[in-house]
Amino acid sequence: MNPRSGKGAAQAADLLIGEAEVWRYSAAAEAKHCQDRLAREEPLEIRVRGRGIAVTMRTPGHDEDLAAGFLLSEGIIRKPSDITAMGPCARSDSPENTLNVFLAPSVRLNLKRLTRHVFASSSCGLCGKASIDAVQQEFPPVTSNVRVSIQVIRTFPGAMRAAQPAFEKTGGLHAAAVFTETGELIVLREDVGRHNAVDKVIGYGLRAGKLPFADNVLLVSGRASFEIMQKALAARVPIVCAVSAPSSLAVEFARESGQTLVGFIRGDSLNVYAGRQRLSP
Repeated sequence: MNPRSGKGAAQAADLLIGEAEVWRYSAAAEAKHCQDRLAREEPLEIRVRGRGIAVTMRTPGHDEDLAAGFLLSEGIIRKPSDITAMGPCARSDSPENTLNVFLAPSVRLNLKRLTRHVFASSSCGLCGKASIDAVQQEFPPVTSNVRVSIQVIRTFPGAMRAAQPAFEKTGGLHAAAVFTETGELIVLREDVGRHNAVDKVIGYGLRAGKLPFADNVLLVSGRASFEIMQKALAARVPIVCAVSAPSSLAVEFARESGQTLVGFIRGDSLNVYAGRQRLSP
């Protein structure tokens, strides 16, 4: 069953949702005691060869995609065969929130290249980044010749929202989605953290053998940050679109990395900040 349609979509969304008792006030200041649905947020510790390398606050679900995308965007792995196995760590106090990743013997683990502190919140992005230049030097610029119609790009936010069952119930989740140049949705993931959602779609692409995303478009539900552009570059995504604004550093990074960056997609309008040559009327 397609996890994004019908009963499967509802079941997948329920895994991302928690509940809390609230007092809801109406316009007349009348209070009603009821249950509210909330986006779940729990820690995930990522261990490599038994050693903890990162803890991120995420929405449970697609944890293996999250870990794979994180390791790829951090430059620790390059291809699917670099990962030999992944699974909950039985020796942990919280196995459901601890994922152990086993790498091929040929993969050298250089922890100095990690761009985050051991702890990262769901929204912190590039916490503890030691050197922006180091990230820019890790992955070469994009050289894709793909072209996408502006008319197609305008349809992306609507298509994303239609594929977000958990957001419809909570209003508290970000999303990242990868589309073809003709507007077909390849994968969508939801999470309380923007960068986690991007890691999940990149990790899906790696594990499903769909990388590089050299002819595809990445759409994020919020703003486009430097880290999101860096992750897109690691997956070789030539076009990144955001429903909201980009940061100044994201624009600078996009221009230096040969990426197309589109922001503020609202109705019929949008802004192009870099790489206009990949867009057609």
